[in-house]
Amino acid sequence: VLVVVYTISGQTLLLKRNRPVFWQSITGSLKWPDESAPDAAYRELEEETGIKALSGWQNWQHTYTFPILPEYRHRYAPGVSDNQEHLFSLELPETCQPVLSDAEHSSGLWLPIEDAITKVWSWSNRDALERVAAALNSD
Repeated sequence: VLVVVYTISGQTLLLKRNRPVFWQSITGSLKWPDESAPDAAYRELEEETGIKALSGWQNWQHTYTFPILPEYRHRYAPGVSDNQEHLFSLELPETCQPVLSDAEHSSGLWLPIEDAITKVWSWSNRDALERVAAALNSD
């Protein structure tokens, strides 16, 4: 899953990964065979930021598919070579201080969505931020 967390004023939350070092929105995998993508999005948000939110969610009904880099394939079941990332977003009324998992992320940063688009590492994260920015600008 890929979760873009943003505020009504257009600020978005990015997390800085420990290894390898890069900025990203909230991401994660389905943990159990029967876990749904929305459930994984809620769980990953809470695990990675401490944020619990029941409202403000949008399921974009959009999936990114991309090859898993060889150095990360050991994290997946044998024979799995592609990853699917389901896009979700969460609109918050204002920024909040994330409580980060030290094992995964070293810092969090709220910044304008336009600045975040140039800061994130992955193309799917850039595209997701562009989609959210376009939706915010159309309102």
